[in-house]
Amino acid sequence: MKKTVLSVSALFLACTAVFAQQQDETENLDEVVISDSRHALKRENSGKTVITISSEEIKKNQGKTVAEVINTKSGIEILGSRSNAGQNLSYFVRGGNNRQVLIMIDGIQVNDPSSISNDFDLRLIALDQIESIEIIKGASSTLYGSGAATAVISITTKKASEDNIALRVNSSFGTNQSQDDSDYNINDFSNSARIDGTVDNLSYVVGFGHQNTVGLSAVIGEESDRFSRINTNVRIGYKFSDAFEASIFGNMDKFKNDFDNSSPRVDANFTGESEQYRFGIAPKYTYKNGSVTMNAAYTKIDREFRSNFPSTFEGETIALDIFNKYNFSNKFYTVVGLNYIDNQTVFAEEQSSSIVDPYVNVVYVSDFGMNVNAGGRLNNHSEYGTHFTYNLNPSYRMPLGKGYVKGFASYSTSFIAPTLSQLFGNFGPNPDLEPEENTTLEGGVEVKLSKKLRASAVYFNRKEENFIDYVVTDFTTFAGEYQNVEDEFTVNGFEFEVFATPIENLTIDANYTFTEKKDVKVLRIPKHKANLNVGYAFSSKTNAGLSYQFTSERLDTDFTTFQDVTLESFNLIGANLNHQFSKRLSAFVNVSNIFNEEYTEITGFTTRGTNVRVGFSLNL
Repeated sequence: MKKTVLSVSALFLACTAVFAQQQDETENLDEVVISDSRHALKRENSGKTVITISSEEIKKNQGKTVAEVINTKSGIEILGSRSNAGQNLSYFVRGGNNRQVLIMIDGIQVNDPSSISNDFDLRLIALDQIESIEIIKGASSTLYGSGAATAVISITTKKASEDNIALRVNSSFGTNQSQDDSDYNINDFSNSARIDGTVDNLSYVVGFGHQNTVGLSAVIGEESDRFSRINTNVRIGYKFSDAFEASIFGNMDKFKNDFDNSSPRVDANFTGESEQYRFGIAPKYTYKNGSVTMNAAYTKIDREFRSNFPSTFEGETIALDIFNKYNFSNKFYTVVGLNYIDNQTVFAEEQSSSIVDPYVNVVYVSDFGMNVNAGGRLNNHSEYGTHFTYNLNPSYRMPLGKGYVKGFASYSTSFIAPTLSQLFGNFGPNPDLEPEENTTLEGGVEVKLSKKLRASAVYFNRKEENFIDYVVTDFTTFAGEYQNVEDEFTVNGFEFEVFATPIENLTIDANYTFTEKKDVKVLRIPKHKANLNVGYAFSSKTNAGLSYQFTSERLDTDFTTFQDVTLESFNLIGANLNHQFSKRLSAFVNVSNIFNEEYTEITGFTTRGTNVRVGFSLNL
């Protein structure tokens, strides 16, 4: 506890000290957020503290994974992001799990119906494919449907440039070693190339990427477990008129990973392979006061595991979301839409489920500071019938000098149907499961002082009913089944964020999260977590950054002995340097875990020590 208090206190005392320094002219902190309403609203008029990861922030984090970048944000712990590159990822947002996080790519929900959690694997996508990311925390089922109980992660990929043709090449290499290694061998290579452009009304993007990583064992040991990934994407768009445009796209993402035996925990020559094929169309018609948009995609995922218990999985999803945005005025905005998703997979026999959900959302922005975001969705599930979810999100904004102070609150509900794997899968299926239901209450305040400082504090409280868990029924063989837990669980917590530019060219981005899950044993979720990122631009061409992350003690279970263990808290420090040599050439270097801190993410599994990565980008 003492280490927690000292680490968190030091982080925010440092921020406070810098805020007191000279305040010169600096960059604008104004933001436009879209995901919480699907309308482009100024941040001051939004009733949420939406997290935006901009293209500039992504550029400064070159060489990292998508999971690593998201893991620096408040309320979020992505387990596995600090381990072997092939390690399975767990998304813990505000004390939830993978099933409660919905991931979207270019406006389309992505998932794997053959997986236990029906989630999307972030290992499939490379950071250099992405233009920006928006994260909405809290229940967002009204706009985004079943599964959006703790967060929506909305990823926007890079689009075509305005040049007729542009070639962009990214390449990087680095070490990949644990705390016990110090040879600094080059074991991690990533390369990507993209051709894009716009010719008259036609736009196009063609991209390819590859990563190959060795050097770390999955479990603690000497063997090196390989991770390799291939990404290809094609997108073609055409603007038929000022009112109508459409694009079609296709993606193939594939990775292979070596993994080890987890019980007993020993090195093994096991391999896994995951392939995703995604094809879709996105037309948009714009009229005087609004627009009609359709996002539709077909996704096929194949997974294979070669181990002592070999297995294969196949999943197919058809997703369609069509919505009409209409602005009655510059004060009143509406969204009316229909969401259709069909999931199919094969276990002993083919299984499927579908939803057809109409939804509506309205936003009112007043002249006197009062804003309201409210909506409802009628979930029509093929197995579980009709459920109504809703969201009410008022906020009030008052001017404060050149900035504002904003108070906000929200109450929202979510409905999470059991996955096909939990109902009919190979490991403890139970066709009698009932859907989970979550309610989330949150409230907070955000303050912006001129263009140099923004701070927010949010309290959240989430109640879980009918939680689905794997329950052991035979302690000799440890066989079991998925069951609805009778008890209700409550998760509450507090998030604090600061973004500041206290002096010219200096930026500070800090956050702290407290998470407490009552009435149930919590594994691998830290009660306290803090992040600090400090950046400084030495010139228009050169910038550097320093990052710090504190993660408190966590409870884990050693699944070789089935005994609970306490994982010690840890502190990680990293640094990066970016330089623009010319309009066409830039380079970066980053160092992670500078002091080679020894720590554990998952009992018995390897974590990364000090590692160095160097790379460049070439635009032709």
